[in-house]
Amino acid sequence: MGYLGEEIRKLGFGLMRLPQKDGVIDVEQVKEMTDLFMEAGFTYFDTAWAYAGSEDAIRQALVERYPRDSYQLATKNAAWIDCKTKEEAYAQFDTSLAQTGAGYFDFYLLHNLGEARSRYFDEYDMWNWVMEKKKTGLIRHVGFSFHSTPEELEEILNAHPEMEFVQLQINYADWDNPAVQSRRCYEVARKHGKPVVIMEPVKGGMLATPPESVQNILKAAEPESSVASWAVRFAADLEGVITVLSGMSNVEQMKDNLSYMKTFDGLTDSQKETLKEAQEELKRIPLIPCTTCNYCAKVCPMNIGISGSFTAMNYLTLYGDTALAKNQEGWLVGGHGLKRADECIKCGKCEEACPQHIAIRENLVKVSEALIK
Repeated sequence: MGYLGEEIRKLGFGLMRLPQKDGVIDVEQVKEMTDLFMEAGFTYFDTAWAYAGSEDAIRQALVERYPRDSYQLATKNAAWIDCKTKEEAYAQFDTSLAQTGAGYFDFYLLHNLGEARSRYFDEYDMWNWVMEKKKTGLIRHVGFSFHSTPEELEEILNAHPEMEFVQLQINYADWDNPAVQSRRCYEVARKHGKPVVIMEPVKGGMLATPPESVQNILKAAEPESSVASWAVRFAADLEGVITVLSGMSNVEQMKDNLSYMKTFDGLTDSQKETLKEAQEELKRIPLIPCTTCNYCAKVCPMNIGISGSFTAMNYLTLYGDTALAKNQEGWLVGGHGLKRADECIKCGKCEEACPQHIAIRENLVKVSEALIK
């Protein structure tokens, strides 16, 4: 593609969900996956200090086995995880260098900006610190990954135009999802002229097994193609994209992704129409119509995580994955310091404030029964 002076093909190897054997990363399988990836002409690898064992695994599978100029390695700094001082946050960089053995990073990201997490990067002056690292040659390109609203993304890019790229969660299910707002975040990044690295194109694996009615649409159009391939191709078709990260967990997933991305040259009009049909079908599935405006949160005397609870419940409805939905509820509610659905006192103030006229109390009971009790 040539973005930022780098020749990078549209598929990136996301290293967050590497295969495991006996509870540890299966490095031998990672080596096989790495070899297949490199032999097919793909070169972008994405890890993070926070991905337990990932940096060490990619040192063994990639760094120690291939010339340093034959690939691009990205890693991330999560200053908001257990860092009480700026020195502790800065030390993540040195740890990453030691664990990967890479010598330098082609892409270095301030990790998971948004909401309360962003303040750590401000308080520790990490914007200036990371640019100093770039001047030394230890980093080639500086950017950040982001999980929040387009309004907050706008604020960050206005404040830090020196950032060279943005990593965003983008997939066809979240494109117009009010809880994620993939489209609007993407449009903000492009308005600022920032190329985009796409994460979660298959939504953590959920779009490999979407609702049956959606699968039927995709399979009818291309019986020979995997359902997951549609999600990756949707993301790869967008303009201004450096690469699309796929968190591959086994050799089979790697082979499937390579089978269609080796020759990918954009979606046809017919394929775009099929994806629109899939998106419309997703919209027809009866979900709690929460837009995450959080007017309800402003009046709730119990500080219940209402919108997060409803997002998690919608995950369960869409994908039938209870474990994943519970994980979402834990992060979106408990992880943000909010009370859970089973603590609702049914006062009804939330329903008076809700512009969508949602039966909030009734739906919180459903969340409690499905995801908590």
